[in-house]
Amino acid sequence: MRVGRLIVLAAALFGSAVLAQVPVTPTAVVTPTPVLAAPPTPVPAGSHELNSTDVGAWLDGYLPYALHNGDIAGAVVTVVKDGQVIAARGYGYADVAKRRPVDPARTLFRPGSTSKLVTWTAVMQQVEAGKLDLDTDVNRYLDFKIPPRNGKPVTLRQIMTHTGGFEEVLKNIIFYDPKINMSLEAYLKTWVPTRIFDAGTTPDYSNWATALAGYMVQRVSGMPFDDYVEQRIFAPLGMKNSSFRQPLPKALQADMAVGYERASQPPLGFEFVGPAPAGSLSASGLDMARFMISHLQQGRGILKPETAAIMHDSPLDRVDPMSLIPPLNRMELGFFETNINGREVIAHLGDTNNFHTSLHLFMKDGVGFYVSFNSAGREGAAHVVRAQLFQDFADRYFPSTIRDGRVDAATAREHAKAMVGHWEVSRRSVTNFINILNLVGQVNISVDDKGELVIPSLKGPGGAVQHWDEIAPFVWRDRNGHDRLAAKLVDGKPVRWSFDMISPFMVYDRVPAARSAGWLMPAMYASLGILLLTFLYWPVGWLIRRNYGARIAVTGAALKAYRATRIMALLVLGVLVGWATLLSVLFADVSNLNASASLWLWLLQIAGAVIFVGAVGIAAWNAWLTWRDGRRWTRKLWSVLVLLATLIVLYVASTYSLLAMTVDY
Repeated sequence: MRVGRLIVLAAALFGSAVLAQVPVTPTAVVTPTPVLAAPPTPVPAGSHELNSTDVGAWLDGYLPYALHNGDIAGAVVTVVKDGQVIAARGYGYADVAKRRPVDPARTLFRPGSTSKLVTWTAVMQQVEAGKLDLDTDVNRYLDFKIPPRNGKPVTLRQIMTHTGGFEEVLKNIIFYDPKINMSLEAYLKTWVPTRIFDAGTTPDYSNWATALAGYMVQRVSGMPFDDYVEQRIFAPLGMKNSSFRQPLPKALQADMAVGYERASQPPLGFEFVGPAPAGSLSASGLDMARFMISHLQQGRGILKPETAAIMHDSPLDRVDPMSLIPPLNRMELGFFETNINGREVIAHLGDTNNFHTSLHLFMKDGVGFYVSFNSAGREGAAHVVRAQLFQDFADRYFPSTIRDGRVDAATAREHAKAMVGHWEVSRRSVTNFINILNLVGQVNISVDDKGELVIPSLKGPGGAVQHWDEIAPFVWRDRNGHDRLAAKLVDGKPVRWSFDMISPFMVYDRVPAARSAGWLMPAMYASLGILLLTFLYWPVGWLIRRNYGARIAVTGAALKAYRATRIMALLVLGVLVGWATLLSVLFADVSNLNASASLWLWLLQIAGAVIFVGAVGIAAWNAWLTWRDGRRWTRKLWSVLVLLATLIVLYVASTYSLLAMTVDY
């Protein structure tokens, strides 16, 4: 399950030979009855025929090295074509310590947000049954209220296309302690996140809203969500090695793959997902193959063909053309596009702390591709391998015959220049302390000496910053890959952009000048320096006066203001250090984002409200006295700088919700 922005794990040395031998486990499989396939498409020159022999050999040559090099414990891959499983292979270890190999038929992986596809299928079943409506206010199906935004409610269609407008929810998203686990109803009713966008206007990925959809299925069906998916989806498809339950049923626990940050490090335990319908599935590779076949065959066994067609081909821009950025990939109803080489592909990706997954359906070709890893690996290697494996699979079996256009150099320079500035991602929190990430995480776009677009935060699989060539007006492609980037224009100016990997569910908008890191970050650094020097001058000045037997030049109220200013400078710095420490601990592992941090959050917010406001008052008092008493110009200037520094800190703290007085996030 994706949490917030793309997270690159901290680098460490590859310090173990636990993957000295990576077993490959191909498995003979039963093949569901295929539907009649269209006549085979002629194989383009330079491509390979997609069959069991070729894809098996290709995967066997690809993945063992990728696991070794990336410090990834294991992987499972299944490929389906025309209703049959043509590859089901396990690589590496489900349990490194026990040397238990990955078995694609039995070993359970956690597909993270790919679980959502099961939840969305359940929703569409209830739409098909007439118990849910895609375009009705969801409050009709709930026993608590989702407040309107600007007088408009949210609908299931908007939730399924991630345009409900909800801010990000991170508390209790993933954890290891079963005592934290709660029912779906309790999780949702703990806190209703604020809707920060009007419904249907902005792609804004939401795990919480997906869990809400699962709760609606639970209510209208009269069945607990876990029971529902087992009886209405898993049983009809023969998915016997799959479950949303947390912890797993005893019958499945022995087959659960162990999750690792890196294969060379100790395991981290079974991950509990708070918004369960959004990411708590555990499933074998073959079960996911059965699920893919069903959707490739128009929902066979679980949906009517007309319902499946709506789910697979209802892109958001048909409902609200202004919310998307053509020609980038779009959201369907639950699935999102990962079109490649001119092929229509719908998909979903998923990440927990330890498991990293992707599922892609080449709809017109009758082909499905699924891969899941049980480690993030060295420097997040699983993310890179996952993306490249899909792209390399497509290049091998469905090579492109499309040739990009090119914008002339002068126009390209002008368009790149128009993109310069600071941008913030739509998937974000606003009403709580997580908002501070929207300051430090702003994306800065610039141009190089050739006038070409430079986005340092977007890097290719090798870690180098991507180079973008403009192939159409305000549409760029990675010079060395498949990724496209495009901007939405208003009055001829770019106001929003995204790139193919995230465009269905996240976009970047320009940051208003009042919140731009372009000036706020330098101002904050300068303010911290001023406050630190202000405090340090106190003991240093005392030592100098003591050495020379001199007396301090101020007395009375001025002396009190002098001392109070330095005390407040230290306290401001102390609170900021406290925030930095807490944030580093919480985001070192998202499982730390739970109620155990609440006391520290309250202390820092209350202390900040008292100290940041108090510091401004004291600094203003000190500045007034300094100017009234006619002291040297250097002291007058410094008193103003100190006042400005405290104002900047207070402004940042209030603007970015460090004073929000809440532990809901």
